[in-house]
Amino acid sequence: MFGRLGFDALPHDPVTIGGVVGGGLAVLGVVAAMTYFKKWGWLWRNWLTSLDPKKIGIMYIAVAVIMLLRGLADAAMLRAQQAIFATSASSPISPDLFQQVFSAHGTIMIFFVAMGVIFGLINLILPLQIGARDVAFPLLNSISFWLFVAGMVLINVSLALGEFSAAGWLAYPPLSGLEYSPGTGIDYWIWSLQIAGVGSLLSGVNFLVTIFTMRRKGMTLMKMPIFVWSVLGSMLLVAFAFPILTATLAMLSLDRTLGMHFFTSDLGGNPMMYVNLIWAWGHPEVYILILPAFGIFSEIVATYSRKKLFGYKSMVWAILAITVLSFTVWLHHFFTMGAGANVNAFFGIMTMIIAIPTGVKVFNWIFTMYKGKVSFKTPMLWFMGFAVTFTIGGVTGVLMAVPGIDYQMHNSLFLVAHFHNMIIGGVLFGVFAGITYWWPKFAGFRLHEGLGKAAFWCWLFGFWFAFIPLYILGFMGAVRRLDSYDPSLGWQGLFIVAGLGVMLILLGVFFQVVQVAYSIWKRKELAVGSDPWDGRTLEWATSTPVAEYNFAHLDAVQDRDAFWAAKQSKTKASTKFTDIALPKNTGTGAYVGAAAFVIGFAVIWHIWWLALLALLVLVGIVIASTLREDEDTEMIITAAEVAATEKRLRGAGA
Repeated sequence: MFGRLGFDALPHDPVTIGGVVGGGLAVLGVVAAMTYFKKWGWLWRNWLTSLDPKKIGIMYIAVAVIMLLRGLADAAMLRAQQAIFATSASSPISPDLFQQVFSAHGTIMIFFVAMGVIFGLINLILPLQIGARDVAFPLLNSISFWLFVAGMVLINVSLALGEFSAAGWLAYPPLSGLEYSPGTGIDYWIWSLQIAGVGSLLSGVNFLVTIFTMRRKGMTLMKMPIFVWSVLGSMLLVAFAFPILTATLAMLSLDRTLGMHFFTSDLGGNPMMYVNLIWAWGHPEVYILILPAFGIFSEIVATYSRKKLFGYKSMVWAILAITVLSFTVWLHHFFTMGAGANVNAFFGIMTMIIAIPTGVKVFNWIFTMYKGKVSFKTPMLWFMGFAVTFTIGGVTGVLMAVPGIDYQMHNSLFLVAHFHNMIIGGVLFGVFAGITYWWPKFAGFRLHEGLGKAAFWCWLFGFWFAFIPLYILGFMGAVRRLDSYDPSLGWQGLFIVAGLGVMLILLGVFFQVVQVAYSIWKRKELAVGSDPWDGRTLEWATSTPVAEYNFAHLDAVQDRDAFWAAKQSKTKASTKFTDIALPKNTGTGAYVGAAAFVIGFAVIWHIWWLALLALLVLVGIVIASTLREDEDTEMIITAAEVAATEKRLRGAGA
């Protein structure tokens, strides 16, 4: 009746039990607090069922921050093992658990941290920057978020029931096949990614339609803010790359559950086909994450330099070039496969070429700052740290684009350091800059500068201390996924430095938590108006905090920096208000996410009757959502209510 699920699925090693107990107590504490303060109804009505993209964006970021803490805890465990226990016979972390933690860290940080914060910021900023009141498909947006949450919950359930994948964050066969991984670990990996990945694909379609159909009148494509262009490039990649991931995971799942042979070495299967497919998705995924970060930095540099962005058209073409070229470089991830000199040369050259449009952006940012009145607020510091760190990562990437060099560096810690240069120095630094920059728009007060700068310096130096030793260790022959090594190799000192770097990063996270808490406490002293940075784009034209309907008026725009132009011409906003229609809250997204979670869990444990039942429930929920009448899906905010809201918010944010 319960398939493979039994008492033997419970954790046995002390480290995992400690993690389950700690996480369980945290969840129970939150549940107890919500119950004591009687906030469950408020949470459901105002947040969990909301179709407001701003609230969905905040929930994305909240979930991603929780997963960031989990991912950092995993990273600390990995570095502690390599720095302290790797040269001794006794360690609290077994080799198998080390591989599970390694796999979970990579999966969490890419799928449930980086993707989460990027989609969160897009939900918050994209509709505002194009002058829209909503996204194209509000219900689909909610469903996408709850599928993301379902995948997140599923990957965390693997701590308490069963195990997680020990085959790395991309689960290459044959290691991920049934013969070498008969347990539930790979299945947890497959279904957490599959469910969250479908949500990402739906989000990509939603944002593309939003950009193409909901721009404010007068906003042609070449008048869109660069952040919107960066989202357009990123979502095009989502639309073309994520179906590859969905199909690949489906085939691997069929290999494991129905005995098929897509990726086995017998009966016509080919493990190398999996590697090609996973990287045909995997390398565009890097640009799915980094392009929005480029857009964030473009907005920040222009604002804090008090100049329009230098080379707007070249930035647009650079984004489009990266979007296209990102599908022509995947094979550099396995130059050692023996494809031949001609194939390796082509992909090596394409990898070098894709660095050119990225370099164009760096020079454009520098020229934007040139002769500008640059203000080095915290978001600008994150940009400066990014410019140095990301450039180092880019140079090492071009280095590995040479097949001969890559042959020596392949699977080494040099590659790990390069990848983290891109994701931490690029994506996370961009996200931290964006959150700090746009925080006042949604909260009504700015974040404390001193604590923000302390967090930045800890992250910057912590990152360098954590990953520069890995470049050196890569040259010395240290490979990734290494839980033990001979002390005579002389690696331990560098691993200890890397571990201290992780501790410094954790100190930076501590400063960020304190910064948010202190800023909330001192919010009256840190209160700002609707335009605290003297912004250039339409999001700064709204009230602070932003009303549910975003804009009271949808006046046509005439300029690329629409809000800046309106300020310079001293154009007065209209005082005539009209009724506004917005979608009503609904629990459909949460119900779909819950059903998807049950389907994934049931398939993992081979509880087939439960999987079928949950699938029928899911289909029923979707059908029911299409049968709702208009009066059940829309609410009207009257002109009088809009006028009252504008008066209240504009007065509070002035």
